[in-house]
Formats: sequence, structure tokens, C-alpha cells
Amino acid sequence: MNKLIRTLIALAAFGAGTTALLAQPAVKLVVVDMAKTYDTYYKSEDGVAKLRNAELKAQEQVEEMKKQGQSLVDEYKELMEQSKNTVLTVEARSKAEQEAQKKGEEIQRKQNEIQTFVTETQRRLQTTMKNQRELFLEEISKVVVEIAKRKGATLVIDKSGPSVYQIPVVLYSDPAYDITDEVVLEVNKDRPAAPVTPAAAAPAITDPSTPAAPAPFTVPNVGPKPEAKKP
Repeated sequence: MNKLIRTLIALAAFGAGTTALLAQPAVKLVVVDMAKTYDTYYKSEDGVAKLRNAELKAQEQVEEMKKQGQSLVDEYKELMEQSKNTVLTVEARSKAEQEAQKKGEEIQRKQNEIQTFVTETQRRLQTTMKNQRELFLEEISKVVVEIAKRKGATLVIDKSGPSVYQIPVVLYSDPAYDITDEVVLEVNKDRPAAPVTPAAAAPAITDPSTPAAPAPFTVPNVGPKPEAKKP
């Protein structure tokens, strides 16, 4: 009798477990190409264009500072020639040498100014680019989730990036389960009437940890004037 009761209890538990399993909704997958969606999102296109314009303006400023530096170099060379011109008096040559020394220090300050400007600009542009990317991806992700829920999906997979083995995360997916185009249409539904022209290329923003290239105007033997030796 006890054995029969235990058997009935086990069958009841098995039946309850089977019912619970059957009650679980079937997994429904959808895939999306987040990289394609991001690249075609009108806000990211506009952001890239603005970053590119900011970089070009910064480059123009650097070129202007380099021209100023080159003018200083020309003045330095002229003073150095005067300091060696035997036609001039000793006093005039000495004065030219002192002026050249000051001009050399001014050249060094200009070089430092350019390098600081380049480094700070790189850091600022990279920070802006990082913040924009995070914001736009968050906006896109919300749309992806909304569309996935409307379709009754239980799992969304991004097929844009490679795995740790540098192979596609999704090797194959039925186009019927790909919601990329639908997401692209949804995120761009508020695109302004006057479309933003995408930049020809992404900003060539270098890593701020990489030292900036020195200005192309250098003067040899420019430095603090050595102190005269005491007798």
C-alpha cells in the first residue's frame, strides 16, 4: 500500500513538472546588426560630421600657430646673423645675440603651446565621441527592445561583432528573424527634413596618450644662456 502511494506521488510530481515545462513560452530569437544601425542613425551621422568640423578647425588653429612660430624662427635667424656680422659694432652684435636668445625662448614657448593645444584637443574630441556613442547606442537599444517585444521575441542577439575568436557571433540567421531594417527605420523616423550630409570619413582623432608631433620649426642650440664663469 505504501509503495503504491509513493508511486502515485512520484507520478503526480512528474506530471506537475511536465506541465510546468510545457507552460514555459517557447524561445523566440531575433537578430539585429547594431553596427549598421548605429552607422545609419541620423544622430550619429550628424555627430561624426560635427566632430570632423571641430577637428578641421583645430587643425587650422595649429597651422596658424605654426606660421607664427616660423615667423619667430625667421626673426631668430636674422638676429643670429647680426650677432656674427663683423661690420657691426661689438655692442650691436652683443645686443643682437641677447635678442636672439630671448627669441629662442619665445620659440620654445610656442612649441609647447602647440603641443598642449593638440593634446587637449585630442582628449576633448575623444571624450565627446565616447559620450555620443554611449548616448546613441542607448537610444538605439531602447528601440530594439520595443520592436523585439512587439514581435514577441524572448531573446535579441547582436550579429555585428566578432567573437573572442574573431569569427561572427551569428554564423547564420533566417532573414525573417532579422529586425535591423525595421530598427533603422524606427530610429530615423524623426530625421530632420534637411538631411545631414555624412562626413567623408570619421575624424582622425589620435590617442591622447600618444605624444603629439612636434611643431616643424626648430632652432638648434636654443636654450638658456650659460652663466658667465666667475674669475
